[in-house]
Amino acid sequence: MQHNKKGTLKLEENFSLKAYNSFGIDTKAAYFGEVQTELDLQHSIAAGLFKNRFLILGGGTNMLFTQHFPGVVLHNNLKGITVVSENDRFVLIRAAGGELWHDLVEYCVNNNLGGIENLSLIPGTVGASPIQNIGAYGVELKDVFYSLEATDILTGEIKLFNFNDCKFAYRNSVFKNTLKGKFFINAVTFQLNKDPIINITYGAIKDVLQINGISSPGIKEVSDAVISIRKSKLPDPALLGNAGSFFKNPEIEINKYELLKLEFPGIPFFLVAPELVKVPAGWLIEQCGWKGKRVGNTGAHKDQALVLVNYGNATGEEIYALALEIKRSVKNKFNIDIDPEVNII
Repeated sequence: MQHNKKGTLKLEENFSLKAYNSFGIDTKAAYFGEVQTELDLQHSIAAGLFKNRFLILGGGTNMLFTQHFPGVVLHNNLKGITVVSENDRFVLIRAAGGELWHDLVEYCVNNNLGGIENLSLIPGTVGASPIQNIGAYGVELKDVFYSLEATDILTGEIKLFNFNDCKFAYRNSVFKNTLKGKFFINAVTFQLNKDPIINITYGAIKDVLQINGISSPGIKEVSDAVISIRKSKLPDPALLGNAGSFFKNPEIEINKYELLKLEFPGIPFFLVAPELVKVPAGWLIEQCGWKGKRVGNTGAHKDQALVLVNYGNATGEEIYALALEIKRSVKNKFNIDIDPEVNII
């Protein structure tokens, strides 16, 4: 182990990342360090760690390592959830980037603060949530986003980003595009509702509530329903390596959808704009025969074709090869391109 000459951050050499990625890929980082305080981050910048190849790691739940990482991996382990301000209607909650996302959801639900209960049990950290603009069951992060604090990794300056600065889009933000790899997200502030507006527009939530005999749900009941659905559809990464949904749901023009519907009458869709529809990638993949199919140590999960899994000893290259094969088959059958939601390293 070696110490940063300009601070207390410890770097470990040839460090295994198997426990730091939800696919459980046994890959190594040339150097690895835990950022536990903002001072650690400033020390890292002062020491020039970001001048060479680097990777900022959150929960490791949205990435696939296809090779050893030859540079520095810094794990965002900043902690803390605090109330910034409140009025009669809203509460601003600031959560540090290293907090687990679901821990924040539980904090809000337990305090009857509405807005993110539909995002229950999404794996990963708070710091990664705005990068991806995470979403589920009719809600996206941008719906409750207020601001974030991020450190410029070249200058060490902490910058405040408001809603417009982030350029949120479907599973996208400025941090995946023009500012990719340029900022370390210290904390995110969310605006939660003291008088929660219940969103059960997605049928699966309604069905679970109905089965449980709940006609007037609160945010706790909605959260419990979402957790139940996710557990029934998605494998636990601790038991079976995966990164949740591997592909994004593609958006296509409504004219193209109408033509596809002639050939595939059962093709589902969600209207996202007057001339644009979103087609579930899981349905497309399943129609191509991948659901439950195993290829060597990899495969598409038996309950959800959108989830690619590691059956124990798969390499990142094997999982990526499977993803490319699935992508090709969907393109051949439907003439639709599906793109990874997962970050390929």
